[in-house]
Amino acid sequence: MPIVLGPNRYGKAENRVVRIYRDQARHEIRDINVSTALRGAFAGAHLFGDQSQVLPTDSQKQTAYSFAKEKGLVTIEAYALELGRHFADTVEYVDSARIEVEEFLWQRVSAGGIEHDHTWVRSGQEVRTAAVTIEGHGDDQSATVIAGFKDLTILKSTGSEFAGFYEDGYTLLEPTNDRVMATSLVAQWRYVGTDVDWNAAYEGIKTILIEKFATLHSLALQQTLFEMGKAALEAYDSLAEIRFVAPNKHHFVYNLEPFGVENNNEVFNADDRPYGLIQVSVLRDELPAAPAAWDSYTGLV
Repeated sequence: MPIVLGPNRYGKAENRVVRIYRDQARHEIRDINVSTALRGAFAGAHLFGDQSQVLPTDSQKQTAYSFAKEKGLVTIEAYALELGRHFADTVEYVDSARIEVEEFLWQRVSAGGIEHDHTWVRSGQEVRTAAVTIEGHGDDQSATVIAGFKDLTILKSTGSEFAGFYEDGYTLLEPTNDRVMATSLVAQWRYVGTDVDWNAAYEGIKTILIEKFATLHSLALQQTLFEMGKAALEAYDSLAEIRFVAPNKHHFVYNLEPFGVENNNEVFNADDRPYGLIQVSVLRDELPAAPAAWDSYTGLV
């Protein structure tokens, strides 16, 4: 059987770009990790070592840094769209470009009860993410934006059950009608188009997800995730689908009986591994799928 070259892409991964807006006394900061990946007519590089159609990864890095000033870095979605369209429109041999961005959040320091103009501390709540896929050229060009967050650790101390599950000969787990439910949540949502107020949509969707997690009486983490996704899709017509990755952060009631101490769901052992891992998609079934948009370059989505 013949041996042929399969799908391939290349780029510059994890460029750490910090943009300070200092045109006023009160500075603003954007801190991102951006990766670029290009697909196109690059068979010669793989088969013959011919680099004549290959834009160096160093050039991609330089563009990522320069665009933080040239195009601005107000939202990671808009920045990624500018960067992806640039590669697809200006590099002759590129068929598609993918840009993946993580944003690290900073909280302004207060000094004497007043917010400081140019000092921050890193905010550890979550990492905001965006992945943009640009395909084609000119009038035939399409853009797909996936936004979301990762590492959002959330916990509720009651209002969660896990009972009635299938049992076999190796089942030792006891059913419970009152447990701690916690996860380090990854949520990624695909927009229908690109005419979006990125910051407002991000904050609104995140708020809906957190509120549904808090208020829904959960019979399973799977049920909670579906209802969270359903609530976001119902609230935002601009969403096509939302996907979750949710490791179950187990909290086991610690046995205090040897010390004659009663433990009524008050003291727990937080066990980090092994852990249950739940993955689920919630989508509008009338909209077409976008598999290329979910084809991750760095594992971001």
